[in-house]
Amino acid sequence: MEHITLLLAIVIITALAFDFTNGFHDTANAMATTISTGAMKPRAAVAMSAVLNLLGAFLSVEVARTISGGIIDEEAGVKPEVIFAGLVGAIIWNLLTWLAGLPSSSSHALFGGLIGATLASVGTGAVNGDAVVTKVLIPAVAAPLVAGTAALLATRLTYRVTRGVEERHAAKGYRVGQIASAALVSLAHGTNDAQKTMGVMTLALIAGGALAPGADPPMWVIASAGAAIALGTYLGGWRIIRTMGKGLTDIRPPQGFAAQTSAATTILASSHMGFALSTTQVCSGAVLGCGLGRAGGVVRWSTATRMVVAWGLTLPAAGLIGAAGALIADRGDWGVAVVALLLLGSSAAIWSLSRRRPVDHSNVNDDVQVNDSVAEKANDPSDGPAGMSVPEQRTAPEPAPPSASSVS
Repeated sequence: MEHITLLLAIVIITALAFDFTNGFHDTANAMATTISTGAMKPRAAVAMSAVLNLLGAFLSVEVARTISGGIIDEEAGVKPEVIFAGLVGAIIWNLLTWLAGLPSSSSHALFGGLIGATLASVGTGAVNGDAVVTKVLIPAVAAPLVAGTAALLATRLTYRVTRGVEERHAAKGYRVGQIASAALVSLAHGTNDAQKTMGVMTLALIAGGALAPGADPPMWVIASAGAAIALGTYLGGWRIIRTMGKGLTDIRPPQGFAAQTSAATTILASSHMGFALSTTQVCSGAVLGCGLGRAGGVVRWSTATRMVVAWGLTLPAAGLIGAAGALIADRGDWGVAVVALLLLGSSAAIWSLSRRRPVDHSNVNDDVQVNDSVAEKANDPSDGPAGMSVPEQRTAPEPAPPSASSVS
């Protein structure tokens, strides 16, 4: 193993902590629709997703190269403490959006934190603007649109194919398809998101002189990053699973199958090309697309709007936190210690707030309270003319007591 200093060890542990938050923050990407339609039990679903996330981490390093040698210039003088500050920004934003139950992008939180910390400490010359535009910003806009359009068309196709088939028989077949497509999304998530942490760890090792510039992630980096994201996935980000499974649209098995297949195809294609896109945005776009694709499907636009706003805020918000952390960490060892204490304190406060209304595997499928003044229903004859908006109110029941081993 490469020579690891104390500071590098702190950065690597923090990177793995981010990877863990990425796991439970993004479990919903693969399993929200499978859980919400009853295709799998919640615990079994997250266990399967965790194993496949781990396997996916070993399939490619293209996205890791994009992080370690694409967005940030390895030879521009970026120090390990700057990477540490960027990770702190990403973790805090991940926890805040998890607390709110919003499926925001862990990937963009990571990019924002690293870019903000690098700009504050080193300057604009250390950030490869072209790579940010082509590898991050363009996929951020295009990927959810592509996945959403594909899911919309796939949903209409699935209903057309099963027209005349008794609904319960069709649903049974699509539940099997959902399990297979959820497995594919989980594998794809491992190939894309686990690699981002690998790339950050590799960048830190290069910055600390433990690896040569341009080096690929060592095997121990790949294995540890895969294990961290798998553990986070297994614990389950139940709040975000509830939002994606129940809060955006009412999902039936054919829609779930269409959404997951569309998302998996988009993610795997992007991983092959080295695009470090947001799997959260892809899967959320696919869920919205499947809601629009079913006649009579409900899309809760207020929840979707809050989610899109969180997407837009993620890069700058994580960047500001990362920049502030870098300015403090640059002061020396005491600065790094202060940033570490701020991270621990913020994490503890967010966790404490989450315990007031816990969500776990026992109540994840309870109805979400809908704040829309209207819920949009398209092409549903029972509700009047196509596209007519009708009032809808749902109240979430009191949650069950939290499990001591669960992460909500």
